[in-house]
Amino acid sequence: MEVVIISGLSGGGKSSAAAILEDLNYYCVDNMPAALIPRFAEICIAAGEDYNRTALVIDARGQHSFEKLFNALDDLEELGCAYRILYVEAEPETIIKRYKETRRRHPLDPEGRNIGEAVAREIELLKPVRDRADFIIDTTGLTLGMLQHSIVKDFLDGDNKSIHITVESFGYKHGIPMDADLVFDVRFLPNPYYIPELRHLRGYDKPVADYVLENPNTQKFLGYLEPLIDYLIPNFIEEGKHSIVICIGCTGGHHRSVTIAEELKNHLTASGCDAECYHRDV
Repeated sequence: MEVVIISGLSGGGKSSAAAILEDLNYYCVDNMPAALIPRFAEICIAAGEDYNRTALVIDARGQHSFEKLFNALDDLEELGCAYRILYVEAEPETIIKRYKETRRRHPLDPEGRNIGEAVAREIELLKPVRDRADFIIDTTGLTLGMLQHSIVKDFLDGDNKSIHITVESFGYKHGIPMDADLVFDVRFLPNPYYIPELRHLRGYDKPVADYVLENPNTQKFLGYLEPLIDYLIPNFIEEGKHSIVICIGCTGGHHRSVTIAEELKNHLTASGCDAECYHRDV
């Protein structure tokens, strides 16, 4: 089991970091009391694979020291759990500006008297956690996309199963799917619609699939398409995408696009990807 401790300054971006890790299939819990971490880990271990990657947000709320956190981390090691600490911070001026913009109150300044003093106290309070952090991200000047890229780079293992791929066939006469990330037009391939015995079949039926796939143009097209998709997937993962939709279109969405979509899905699955096929217009 892997545990990521997300800590850092209030207003530094811990919630955003947790949301990004959640998109990477981490089970996230906000404001977890440090004393409960070992028991929570035991429950997750007993629950099985659904909870084998967990992210816990630990911050200054209610904390007077982090001795309980460090003791809990020692207990995690005894349970055989790997853990890493992600510390998120920003310049004090940026933190103050964010609180002013949101009109929220700092947890160490509930009366709203002096945010600057509260930020300084929090920096000092969290210093032992920062000193033990495996990753420190300064969000000053970072966009959400930049933060996502940084976290993905550090926490994604590069496994193709970390991204879900939908290969969708469609007919151009019904319009291009609105959620498409990539669109490929296969209307240049011979159309089984004009073969009487194939017209009422679909692209996943063997006679139609054989007719489409045995064409030299189809083989040449797949020879370009499959390596292109293989190249793109790691780059999508590095960018932080957790799902993509690849759309294959023909005229009606019954024959050629269906066959090519099925063939691409089979290729992706054989490559270890988490892929599914959907035929919108069948």
